[in-house]
Amino acid sequence: MTGSYTYTFEDIQNRPVAVIGAGTLGRRIAMMFASRGGTVRIHARRSEQLAAATQYVTETLPKMVADRGFGEVGGATAAGSLEEALDGAWLVVESVAEKLEIKIPLWGQIDQAAPPDTIFATNSSSYPSRLMAENVRDKTRLCNVHFYMPPEINAVDLMSDGQTDRGLLDTLLTVLPEFGVHPFEARRESTGFIYNRIWAAIKRESLAVVAEGVARPEDVDGMFKLNWGVATGPFQRMDLVGLDVVLDIENHYAQEFPHLPENVRELLQSYIDAGKLGVKTGEGFYTYPQP
Repeated sequence: MTGSYTYTFEDIQNRPVAVIGAGTLGRRIAMMFASRGGTVRIHARRSEQLAAATQYVTETLPKMVADRGFGEVGGATAAGSLEEALDGAWLVVESVAEKLEIKIPLWGQIDQAAPPDTIFATNSSSYPSRLMAENVRDKTRLCNVHFYMPPEINAVDLMSDGQTDRGLLDTLLTVLPEFGVHPFEARRESTGFIYNRIWAAIKRESLAVVAEGVARPEDVDGMFKLNWGVATGPFQRMDLVGLDVVLDIENHYAQEFPHLPENVRELLQSYIDAGKLGVKTGEGFYTYPQP
């Protein structure tokens, strides 16, 4: 059965949003959708993570709305089940671990529990939504809506699963800015969407320059900071994300594009083998004081 997925902001302003997954990004996505006075329901398997996520929204949202200069403080509630999270929701955003063996069955469960007019969005950072759609009966309702790091970094990638309803995509292009996030549509399927694909190339060439012995990480970062006027360079950012995660992402690109250089992955692997994963272990390309 196909629902209608075309809405104005006024249509959905008083309807809840469901966020499935309560990690670093899930809780931030929830906060953005609670910033116009409405309710967000967060559902996650781990109760302590769920409690931490709702607490994060409650504590962080008032200042975020005040700093942003528009909106109204809404609320986030913990939902004990998918059914409870999805009740009456106009949108569900899935933000669980980046593993298809988790996402595919979860989307089947969401499909069973959701109202017929709920928009389905995956926050996957690298998998096209088409790859997790097999248990979704109406594939016109699913798409990629990839957030970066709101409320600091508020661009969003929007991408069809190949069959997504045009009215649904237009709805998100129009309505998401009301919540302080700004969508850009990838017009054909692309691993890494728009920005992440470009960022992957910057990371890859930065790593190659170091792997070849041309420069040190601090040289690359130093030039980025001076020439682009940014606070952090590629190696500092990779340390922040975690070098294990950076390698997972690069391996994903290499599966699709076999011509990509191996020395980049070998350099990352050497740091990982030495237990140097970045900020979270106290050392990566740089050394960090441990609390």
